[in-house]
Amino acid sequence: MTSGTEASSAHLRRSTVWFMAASTGIVVANIYYIQPLLGEIARTFGLSSTGAGAIAMLSQIGTCFGMLLFVPLGDSHERRSLITWMLVGAISALALTALARNTLWLALACFGVGLMGATVHLFVPFAAHLAPPRERGRVVGSVFSGILLGVLLARTFSGFVGAHLGWRMVYALAAGLILFVVIFVQFFLPRSEPTVRLPYLSLLRSTLTLVREHAALRESALFGSAAFCCFSAFWTTLVFLLQQTPYHYRYPAQAAGLFGLVGAAGAAGAPIIGRLADKHGARYTIGFSLILLLVSYIVLGIAGKLLFGLIAGVLLMDFGTQACHVSNQTRIYGLAADARSRVNMFYMVCYFAGGAVGSIMGAYAWKLYGWPGVCGFCTIVIAAMLAKFTFSGVPSPAPSHVLSSEESSVSEF
Repeated sequence: MTSGTEASSAHLRRSTVWFMAASTGIVVANIYYIQPLLGEIARTFGLSSTGAGAIAMLSQIGTCFGMLLFVPLGDSHERRSLITWMLVGAISALALTALARNTLWLALACFGVGLMGATVHLFVPFAAHLAPPRERGRVVGSVFSGILLGVLLARTFSGFVGAHLGWRMVYALAAGLILFVVIFVQFFLPRSEPTVRLPYLSLLRSTLTLVREHAALRESALFGSAAFCCFSAFWTTLVFLLQQTPYHYRYPAQAAGLFGLVGAAGAAGAPIIGRLADKHGARYTIGFSLILLLVSYIVLGIAGKLLFGLIAGVLLMDFGTQACHVSNQTRIYGLAADARSRVNMFYMVCYFAGGAVGSIMGAYAWKLYGWPGVCGFCTIVIAAMLAKFTFSGVPSPAPSHVLSSEESSVSEF
């Protein structure tokens, strides 16, 4: 019998890791194109800042539903085919967004974009499954680098294209990019037969059992959702800050997109965080990331109306967010070798639910108190998470290279 490590290594070429990273970046970008475009979309459909924030929230709510409906199927269906069909659905949703003629049409199309955006969270456990256990943190970190670059560069792309060609063209071009991903998936990804044979409802029930059994999963889901809540609150409101004193940018959507380039500089740190998690345990790097996030929102609150302070805060915030996410995912993938899609589904549903709350709460905080309100909200949330981390004492699973005899004998190919 081929061991799990050997089988994984045979299937995980370097080109496959890079393709997964690039594909997840392209797919996840679909959810975030809207943020620098909110001002233009609000003008097109006559929406307030809160109404525009609600449209952005719908994409993230759609992603939550997509993860609940589709991601558990990664444990019970052939993964490459499932990914392909979801990408085809993404092309349809993007085309409908580009053609939207009223607010209801736009809202439903954005929900569909988010729904199909859950495809990303079939790629990540797929990569974790293929990776040799000693390298799981590094591989997850590499794939997540693609996700983070997609999240951040989506704003740069949509801000530039939206400013010069209009927001509808952003979604038309995005549909074309996904078509290329669909084609190349057939060549770069191996077939991956299911790890379990369970009916859909049994998969969901087994997920609840996993949640009850693993306190580390519950804690990581809480930390991840809080980090992404604040991340979304920041990016949803940044375009409004850049329209006002002291910035007064002529093209605020394009300026907000350029800040995505600033944040993207931190994406190279994801594999480093993964290696630290492999070496010291994921909880060590989770604590580090929460401290970085707290410092970032304090910097943004105090100096965010100075260009240098805004740049410094964005760098710290983006690096802290990616460090938190990579650490949490490395941690949860060590919990149940045959249930990584279901574990990831629960974590990511919580993660994007936090993002949806952040989008609407950020817009609401902006409406009430402006920029200090947004930064104050984020500081309070992260401070609460740091207190929880300090006093909870929930242990992590052993680093991924410490294998049980059961996991080391798993062969799924």
